[in-house]
Amino acid sequence: MKDKEIERLTMLKEIEKDLHTKGFKNICGIDEAGRGPLAGPVVIAGVIMPEDSMIEGVNDSKKVSEKKREKLYDLIIEEAISYSVAIIGQDVIDEINILNATKSGVTKVIDELEIKPDLIIVDALEKINTRQIPYESIIKGDAKCYSIAAASILAKVTRDRIMREWDKVYPQYGFITHKGYGTAKHMEAIREYGLCPIHRRSFTKNIKK
Repeated sequence: MKDKEIERLTMLKEIEKDLHTKGFKNICGIDEAGRGPLAGPVVIAGVIMPEDSMIEGVNDSKKVSEKKREKLYDLIIEEAISYSVAIIGQDVIDEINILNATKSGVTKVIDELEIKPDLIIVDALEKINTRQIPYESIIKGDAKCYSIAAASILAKVTRDRIMREWDKVYPQYGFITHKGYGTAKHMEAIREYGLCPIHRRSFTKNIKK
């Protein structure tokens, strides 16, 4: 690993290093993928990484290529002390709204971790049910904290895989390319073909044919 990458990862771990110094051992980073798309689920992931973990390339998932994310996904779950992933479908999103759906996913992730964390650090969410485990909400946490960045990769890869499978069912919408986000081509496809079962009705009700 090059010195520059070691330096970047060291900086990415500063917040967690400080928390470890304060006595927290198992710190769980939590992040989501898919709050903004017009179709498909929101996916929430949580991961507890070893204190000395330094996986080359771990970063905010938005800054990592799709091919690289797939490789990092395998490395992260191989090294993780514990991890879990929650998938909240479009029907639930439409029923309780995307914010509440995301929050419910956070609680589900915590429930499904095999090891109970001492502290949870989460990207920009507040007023969440962490089962009485203390948590810190960190704005842009996926760019500031190693374990949140790792969680962002797990969430993004999981969701992308789901959307690639949906593309096989509904190829006319181009999900394999835009993963459900509101690109011009996606909007055009909705106007031409209407909505399919995985579209979020609450996100697409104002799209005119």
